[in-house]
Parts: sequence; C-alpha cells; structure tokens
Amino acid sequence: MNKKICIVILAAGKGTRLGVETPKPLVSFQHTNLIHQVITEIIKLKNHAQIKLSIILGHQKEMIQDYLNKNFDDLNLEYIYQEKQLGTGHAVSEFINQTKFDSDEVMILCADTPLITKNALMSLIDFKNNSNLNACGLSFIANNPHGYGRIKRVSSDKGISIIEEKDASAEDKKINEVNSGIYLVDQSYLKEKIGKLDNKNKSGEFYLTDIMGLKDSCDFITVDDGENIFLGVNTMTQLEQAEQLARKKMCEQFQESGVCIIDSNTTYIDNDVKIEPGVKIMPNVHLRGKTTIKKNSCIETGCVISNTIIGEDVTILPYTVLEDSLIFNGASIGPFARIRPGSQIGEECKVGNFVETKKSILKAGSKVSHLSYVGDAEIGQKTNIGCGFITCNYDGKNKHQTIIGENCFIGSDSQMIAPVNIGDNCFVASGSTISSNLNDGDFAISRSRQVTKEGMAKRFLKK
Repeated sequence: MNKKICIVILAAGKGTRLGVETPKPLVSFQHTNLIHQVITEIIKLKNHAQIKLSIILGHQKEMIQDYLNKNFDDLNLEYIYQEKQLGTGHAVSEFINQTKFDSDEVMILCADTPLITKNALMSLIDFKNNSNLNACGLSFIANNPHGYGRIKRVSSDKGISIIEEKDASAEDKKINEVNSGIYLVDQSYLKEKIGKLDNKNKSGEFYLTDIMGLKDSCDFITVDDGENIFLGVNTMTQLEQAEQLARKKMCEQFQESGVCIIDSNTTYIDNDVKIEPGVKIMPNVHLRGKTTIKKNSCIETGCVISNTIIGEDVTILPYTVLEDSLIFNGASIGPFARIRPGSQIGEECKVGNFVETKKSILKAGSKVSHLSYVGDAEIGQKTNIGCGFITCNYDGKNKHQTIIGENCFIGSDSQMIAPVNIGDNCFVASGSTISSNLNDGDFAISRSRQVTKEGMAKRFLKK
C-alpha cells in the first residue's frame, strides 16, 4: 500500500527582495503564480502516494488562503500559521504543533520554486523507499554554489551534514553539491528532532537542515539539471530567469510533438495551452489560458491569443488579438484584427485588417474584410460586408442585436441601428444607415440626395 505523505509547503515569507506588495507565493508566474505552479506539480503525485497538503502561511495569509480555497477547493488543504518567521526549522515546528494530519512521512518544500517537477519529487520518494533512512533530500551540482547550503559528506558511517552559506568555512565553500531545500522525513523522526533545534548560528534562525546530523541516518540524492529545476524566486531577475526556463521547456515539448515554433525565445505559451502537430507559430506570439490550436493552422508574428479554440487550417495574420472565442476550420483573421469574447468565426470566413468583433457569430464563408465593428451580431453564410461597416449595438443603456441573413451584400460605410433584422439575399447600398428590418431579397438605400452647386467651391477654398 502507498505510504501516507503530508506535503508541507513553506509559504510564510514576505519576499522583500522582490519589491512588490503582492505576497510572494502569489507573485505572477506563467499567468498563474508561484504557489499555483508548485501545487499543480504536487497533484501529479496522487497516483503514487496518499498525499495531503499543509500550507504554512504568515505574511498576508488571508489573501493566500482565499486564493488557494478558490482554486484548489477539492484538495482539503490544511493551513498552519507562523506568526514570526524565525527560520525553516521554526516553520516546521509550527506545523508539528498545529497539524491535524497523520502521516507516515513528511515532504517539505518551498512555495517559490515554480520549476519543480513530478519526476524530481518521485525520485526523492523512490530513494527513501529503497533506503533505510530517517530523512533524505534532493541535491544538485551547482556551477556557482554561492548562497546555497553545502552538502558535506563524511565517511559512510557518519553520513552527511548541511553547512549554510553564512556558517561555511572557506573549505566548505568549495563544495559544489548543494541543498535544494526539498526533504522527505519520517514523521516520527521529525517530531523527535524538531524540538531539539537551536538558533546558535550567524543568522540567529532555526535551521531545518539541522535535523540531519552527522550521526543520523540521512542522505541526499543528486538530481540532474537541478540548477534549473530547483531555482528559487527571490528577486525579479530570478523571476525572469524562471519564466524563460519554463517557456523554453514548454516550447521544446511542443516541438517534439510536431509543432513548428520559429523562435522559442520569443514565444510565450501558458501551461494549459494545447497545440496539435503541424501548427506553425511565428515569433513574438503569446498563447494564454486554455487556448487550443488544431492541426495545420498558422499563427503569425505578434499575435496574442487567450482562451480561444482555433480549428484546422486557420491563418491568424500578424498582430491580431483573440479572446475567449471560437474560430472554425479554414478561417483567416487579420492582420491587426481584434476578436473579442463571445465571437464565433465560421468555416472559411475572412475577417480582415482593423476589424473588431464582439459577441458575434459569423457563419461559414462570410467576409468582413476592412475597418469594421461587428458587435452583438449574427451574419449569415456567404454574406459580404463592405469596408467601414458598423453595428450600432448600444443605445446608451442597453445592447441590441443585429441579424443579417445569408448571401447578402452590405455596401461600404453602412451602419445598422440595432435592433435590426436583415433577411437573406438582401442588398444594402453603400453609405446607408439602416434602422428598419428588411425582408428576403430587399434592396435598401438611405442616403441623402446629392446637391451640386456649380462653381461654388471657390467660396470655401483659400486662395
């Protein structure tokens, strides 16, 4: 039977070096935040162990708790309050004193390591399962170990110790195997050791690492690529670095599945985005939220796409913005178009440059090619909308709908004063303002009669 593991996330710190008012665990990362990324990866362990999550909170605890309850309400999270931040050892002692969870083992990690992976955490679980250890942790080889706790290995009968940077000797600082800050400990052993910690060190803090003494049954397993996986976010520079690594990894995964990404350094893809093989993505593209792009579509330079489903063989031309919409097979949109929430662009539709749609349905084969606004509207199949078209959908108080039937021609510079209903096979002459319904096959023109005064122009022109 799988062991019961309580996973403790240290999330009480203020994050002063980040220089923001937002509590550190909620600092934005990949369009969620740091702690969201950590919990999302932890959840993947559910098939391998019986896990419960305990979150240690301090600074702005109510804001963090509200966020987690809203986004992870099915996890039965436990919250531990650390009133004073006196070090990692003190944080875990607060957990021991306050927890209501009973478990075989306790895994401890930080909320500010958004690049951790399920595989790294599984390697820790497997290492402990296969060893007769009271406690173990994850380490990595650092090219520049400055700032990290060093893993000091002695003879096999004496085990290891962890030397923090401030307490390290010149010789200790040469060690390049460093502590990731992730541990797996027998709960009984943790309870025994945590109360014996002291703060007799240069930081004046209670170090959790002191539970791993030279004569205790403890060890570390080294993880490849740990400098990236365990990167902690304490500054805006580190946040940028973590974002770059996450984006690069995401792009590589899509490239391996057959997606053509021209420049992964300038392509921004969120975690929940789905892209099918055969899609081509040009530079400087942002794909956000729950966006899906189906096979053989092309997203050209500078597009920003959020929570939108894009069908097969679709072309999104440069600098187009799509939000919360549905794009059907074979459509073409842009350049410089904006598709706002609630829009549905049908098969083989064309939405051209400087066109904006909002909460509108364009049915198969319809065209809105230039400089137009289509809001709260439904446009029938194979209808052609001319340049400079506007649906006048707002009367200052309420929004109203425009419905245009199939196979219509709507001339340039026409306006529809909603609510209005245009039947099938209608023709609206250019420059018309339509405020009354048209039946199938009707022709409408609503221009003022032109008046020409011969030779009068000279009265208005400067000589």
